Amino acid sequence: MADAATYENVTLDPRANVYFDGACVSHTFFTADGTRKSAGVILPASLEFGTGAPEVMELHTGACRVKLAGSEEWVSYGAGDSFAVPGDSSFAIEVTEALSYVCHYG
Repeated sequence: MADAATYENVTLDPRANVYFDGACVSHTFFTADGTRKSAGVILPASLEFGTGAPEVMELHTGACRVKLAGSEEWVSYGAGDSFAVPGDSSFAIEVTEALSYVCHYG
């Protein structure tokens, strides 16, 4: 994984990805080797996301609880933590403090 503080030599798609009436907003970017990632913010809310590709959510600020598809267990995460979600799956997230993140795909 890249340095959590900065990403150099990236190509940014300036069009915002807006989900859940603005509760989640992200921007897609590509690293120099063509790897797709997104960086965004999720405001306090209870949401459910689906995945196509496997994802690793790297959290930079905020706090949340996550429940992966097929699990009954909620796991708490905060700044500096990350969690993985399989491809073709889903996860529920309860954000208690505005969450900034970088999502790594694949």
